[in-house]
Amino acid sequence: MRSIRAAAAGAVTLSLALAASACGGGSPTGGGSDGAPKTLTYWASNQGASVEIDKKVLQPELDKFEKRTGIEVKLEVVPWSDLLNRILTAATSGQGPDVLNIGNTWSASLQATGALLPWDAANFDKIGGKDRFVASALGSTGAQGKDPAAVPLYSLAYALYYNKQMFADAGISKPPATWDDLVAAGRRLSKDGKWGLGAEGSNPSENIHHAYVFVKQHGADFFTADGKADFTGDATVAAVKQYVDLMAKDKIIAPGNAEYAQNQSVSDFAKGKNAMLLWQTATANLESQGMAEDAYGIAPVPVQSGTPGTGTGVNSMVAGINLAVFKNTDNLTGATEFVKFMTGDEEQKILNKAYSSIPPVKAAQSDPAFNTPANAVLKDTLAKSAVALPQVPAESQFETAVGTAIKELFADAAAGRAVTTASVEAKLEKAQQQMPAE
Repeated sequence: MRSIRAAAAGAVTLSLALAASACGGGSPTGGGSDGAPKTLTYWASNQGASVEIDKKVLQPELDKFEKRTGIEVKLEVVPWSDLLNRILTAATSGQGPDVLNIGNTWSASLQATGALLPWDAANFDKIGGKDRFVASALGSTGAQGKDPAAVPLYSLAYALYYNKQMFADAGISKPPATWDDLVAAGRRLSKDGKWGLGAEGSNPSENIHHAYVFVKQHGADFFTADGKADFTGDATVAAVKQYVDLMAKDKIIAPGNAEYAQNQSVSDFAKGKNAMLLWQTATANLESQGMAEDAYGIAPVPVQSGTPGTGTGVNSMVAGINLAVFKNTDNLTGATEFVKFMTGDEEQKILNKAYSSIPPVKAAQSDPAFNTPANAVLKDTLAKSAVALPQVPAESQFETAVGTAIKELFADAAAGRAVTTASVEAKLEKAQQQMPAE
C-alpha cells in the first residue's frame, strides 16, 4: 500500500517459516501503581508526503488517546523502504513495537511468522465487532480460513488521475476507459518534453500492483488455486508485457521513469510533466505539492474492453493499511484499546480525511467527506472491481521477485533493449526460481 505508499523495495531474504517462539513485540515500559504498563510503542507507515507530515497528523490523535486512557504512545514513522525488513527483523529478534502498521498485501506473509496477534472473534468483540468493517478490507487481513492477523485501518484503491488542461489542449474530451484508449490518448499527449503517463518503474511493489491488475484482466493469476507460484503462463507473460510496453512499445512513459521509486511520478504529474497517473488515492499527496484539486479529474483505471466489474474487469488491487499487534506485547490490554481507538468511527473520519483514504469502517463512510465525486470512484472500485493480492505465505517474496523482474524489464526498455515475449518469460522464470520451495 503511500499516499501514498512508496512501497517497500528492499529485498526480503529472511525466511517466513519462523517458529512461534520467535515472535517479537513489546518493548520494556514503565508500569503504573497497578503494575500495568503506561506506554505503548507504535510503528506507523509513511502515509503522507513526508515523515514530518505524518507526525503532524498523528501526534494530536495520540495525545488524545493518552488523555483518555493515561497511556502514552511513543510514535515512530517508518519509511516504506525500511518497514517490511524492520518488521521481519523484529519478528526474529523479539524486539519490536507493541502496535504497528503493515501493508495489507503482507498480511498472510507476516501471519506465517506467528509474530502477530490473531484477531479471533473474542478480540474483534473488544473493538466493537468484525462486522463493523467493509468485507473487501477484511479480505486482505490474512490467509483464508485463518483468523485475521491485523485489522483494517485505511482503505485505498487505484484510480486514473488526468490533467484536465492538458487533455483539453490535446482535444481529448474524456478520460480513457480502455487500455487502447489510454495508449491513443498518451501518444497525443507525449510531446514537447511532456509525457502521457507516469510510472514508478524502479519500485517493485508498485510494479506488482499494476501487473497484478493486468494479469487478472487477462484471466490469469500468479498463483494456482493451491497457492503454488505460476509466473510463466502465456496469459501472465502477455499481461506483464502489456504493462511494460507502455514504455517499451507505446512510448507514453518517459524512459527516466524506469528509475523512479519514491513518488517522483506523482511530483511530475503535479508539475504538469505527465498528463496521467495511475495511483492510490493521490489527492492529499497532490495537494501537498501545490496542485489544485480542480486541476485534475479522477476516473477508474482502464480495463481491456467494456467497463470495470468483477472477473476480467478488475481494475485495482485492494490497497490499504492494516493495524497489527505483536503477540508478545507486555501491554496487550493497552494495545487492544489503541486499536479500538484508531478504528473507532471518530478517528476513522479524522485519519482517513487527513490521508484522503477511504475508511474501512462502514459507519465512518457516511461522512460527506467520503462521498465526493472523487471518492465515489474509489469507493465504487473497492466495492465492485478490486481484488486482494494473493493471501499466501510467500506473498512478500512474490512482490520482491516479480516486482524486481518488472523493474529490470523497465530498465531494458529505457536503455532501448528489446522487450519481447521471450525476454519477459525469462525474467518471470528467474523470479519463480527465487520463490521458496513448497
